[in-house]
Amino acid sequence: MPELPEVETTKNGLQRLLTNKIITKVEIRNSNLRWNVDQSIISKLDNQTIRSFSRRGKYILFNLDKGYLMIHLGMSGKINVVDTQKSLQKHDHFLLHFDKEVMRYNDPRRFGSIFYLESLDHKLLNSLGVEPLEDSFHENFLFESSRNKTQNVKAFIMDSKVVVGVGNIYACESLHKAGINPKTKASKISKERYINLTKNIKKVLTKAIKAGGTTLQDFAKVDGKPGYFSQELSVYGRENENCYNCNGKIKRIVQNQRSTFYCPKCQK
Repeated sequence: MPELPEVETTKNGLQRLLTNKIITKVEIRNSNLRWNVDQSIISKLDNQTIRSFSRRGKYILFNLDKGYLMIHLGMSGKINVVDTQKSLQKHDHFLLHFDKEVMRYNDPRRFGSIFYLESLDHKLLNSLGVEPLEDSFHENFLFESSRNKTQNVKAFIMDSKVVVGVGNIYACESLHKAGINPKTKASKISKERYINLTKNIKKVLTKAIKAGGTTLQDFAKVDGKPGYFSQELSVYGRENENCYNCNGKIKRIVQNQRSTFYCPKCQK
């Protein structure tokens, strides 16, 4: 599933390629995504200029002359910007045409979503927690937010109502770098350890964005090239391999129906 670095990488690519471009045609080839794409989006987007791009959580926002186009990549979605002459690909569900290029939303599993918004006052955005790379995610935030939490710390930092975008891969990596066992109850972790975890979440996400995200199966950047943070992974996907820190064996367990990778020796 594309996580915050992948979404941020996609947003940055779109910003570079499509800012101030005029939408000349909107094409819905398959409206059956997580929520059906409203056909009225065609008339609402037609002839609009994309002024800029932003991101809220895992939602990409196209800031238009009037309103916003909001896209969520779901589990397998990706966006490519290609020459208008390039052949359509299987699972190209939503297309924005411009003068010399076309933006294609491709989603094999169809868990993504596409909405036109009059304003950013929307239920999907209003429920989101703080952004991990902004000042609101300060050193005391996790400690203060965790005092009454009964869930494990990995589930806690992956809760989008607490902090957005810390998905499975980056939660595993951040907890490893902070030396925290993912099975530990969130409310049992000290303030000092949460300060360290906060610093490592920021470092891991920033490094992943610079590397263009993590390509494991489906993700590719807007230009079609893969992300390279997978080469930097310390624990994720490394079951039974040696820990880079202590030479212990990486273990895999299942938490909240997701694989968790950690080192029992150096994550206490």
